[in-house]
Formats: sequence, C-alpha cells, structure tokens
Amino acid sequence: MSSASEEARFLSDVIEAEANALARLAAAAAGPDSAAWRAALDLLAATDGHVVVSGMGKSGLVGQKISATLASLGQPSHFVHPAEAVHGDLGRIRRGDSVVLLSFSGETAEVVDLALILKADGIRRLGISARPDSSLARHCDAHVPLGNITEACPHNLAPTASTTAMMAVGDALALALSRRRNFAADDFHRHHPGGMLGAGLRSITEILRFKVGENLPCLAHSLAIRDAIAEAGSGRRAGAMVVVDDSGALVGILTDGDIRRLLNEHGAGLLDRRLADLMTRSPRCLASTAVVADAVRLVRERRIDEIPVVDDAGRPIGLVDVQDLVAMKVVGE
Repeated sequence: MSSASEEARFLSDVIEAEANALARLAAAAAGPDSAAWRAALDLLAATDGHVVVSGMGKSGLVGQKISATLASLGQPSHFVHPAEAVHGDLGRIRRGDSVVLLSFSGETAEVVDLALILKADGIRRLGISARPDSSLARHCDAHVPLGNITEACPHNLAPTASTTAMMAVGDALALALSRRRNFAADDFHRHHPGGMLGAGLRSITEILRFKVGENLPCLAHSLAIRDAIAEAGSGRRAGAMVVVDDSGALVGILTDGDIRRLLNEHGAGLLDRRLADLMTRSPRCLASTAVVADAVRLVRERRIDEIPVVDDAGRPIGLVDVQDLVAMKVVGE
C-alpha cells in the first residue's frame, strides 16, 4: 500500500501530465497547427443549421459536453451517437448542419464509418484526433490534431490527458466561434435564464427593491440625523440612508447599524449632528449598467450589506440590500 506522500505525488503527477498535454496543444494552436484551427473555425462559422457532435466511449462523453457548450454560446447543437446514427439517427443530421467527429486514435470504426457516410451525403465534417494522417482526418473537410499525448494513466491506457485535450479543443472552438459572432453577455443571459448563471447576469436595476422616487429618499448632507430619520419614514424602508450633495450626487451612506453604534457611543445628542459629520463618505457603489454578479462580488469582497446604485452623473437611483441577494440565493445567509 502506498504511503500518503506517494499518493500525493501520484495525484500531482496525473494533473501535471494533463497540464503538459494542454500546454503542448496551446503552443501548437498558436504555431504550426494554426491553419488547421482556423479551417475548423471557418467550417463551424459557416454552419447554417446545427453543429452535431459524435464520438464513442469517453470521446462521446466529451462530445456531449462540447455540444452543450456550443448551445449555451448561441450555436444550436446536439449529440448523435455514431453507432445509433446508422440505425436511424442519421435523420437527426440535415443539410446545412456540420458534424464534429471525435476519436483520439482517428481509427474508431463507428466514427470513421460515420464520416464516410456524411461525406457521401455532402455534410461538412470536422475531425478531432491525434494525427493529421489518421483515417478520420482523411475523410473530413477540416481536422484539428491533438498531437502525440501520453495518458496520465501509468499504463498509458485509460483516456485521461487525451480527453482533457479534446475537451479543451471543443471549448476553444466554441468560445472562438462566439467571439467571431460577437456573442455578448446579454446573449449569454438569454441562454441561461435559470440558475446561478442566469441570476448573476441580470441587470442590477431589474432587482432593485428600494428605488429613488418610490421608497428611497435622497437625503441632503446638511440634514440633522433626527430630521433625516423622520424624512426616511417608517414601515418598509431601506437599511441605510443615501446622502447627496447640493447637486444630487451621491456623497455618502449611513446605515441603521451605524446609527445604533453611534447612539451607544455618544447618546441622544448624536441626533442633532449632521449627516455629513457621520456618514461613510464616497461609499462603494454600482453603476446602473452593473449586473447582479457585480453586487455579489462587492458583498463578498467588502462585507457590505447595502450598495447604492448610481446613474452616469453619480446620482442615486436605488439601493441594493444584501437580503435581496439572499432571497435570490446568490449569496448565503
């Protein structure tokens, strides 16, 4: 039985083997294989229909992830199993589609046979395999070579470094395709309306519960604390006062927690002091163009519970309360 240190070294070696495979792949993509990568990207960019992905075994599992990534970035895509393709699923592939075929050896019979069938049908084919002279490469319109990869497996058998490299090729092509098509964050949001990704990409103005002109007053910096409390009102109100200068621009914030702490320290005489004397000046704030993920980042990095949102002129338009983010389940209690 291996010692703890030996196992730790083995784990590190596995990760290092996969990292080395990726490093060599990256160097080739920017160097000797750059033309092959561009041809692959051109083929995908010319697709009018779906990008269909196919592969056997572990390559097939990688293919399903590549297909999902393409779809999430705006390119319609689905996976077809190569063995099922010749038993009726060829109907899932139509004129105008392009097919990405995955096989590390480039000699997987089912994948090569599918390439030949698609070639006869005039369907564009992109192969991804180790060698540019593989059978798969010869039967494809474009081919991305993975290069000679030694698996992280001590016996060089279990697909490990090769599948990692294959997935990286899929990610790189999918992201390059979305970049070429100017796929923006708003587009990504439309494809991820649910879950953490969707919530994080929502505009911050969409989730504001406290809005200037509705239930969030902008308080003049010259106001006394007692007058500011009265003007802020009672009932459902924000947990902080938004303070502005004579031009209406944000100059400070004073939270309910600040007031409680200062009252404990200074007593009731504090109520006659001005907001300008006690507020936190130049508070962290968000632009109206920010997204929920920006608010989450501020809460986590700065440990603040209320964040003013301002327009282009620095005038407050609302306030993000951390409890709103908790309710959205993008931050914890």
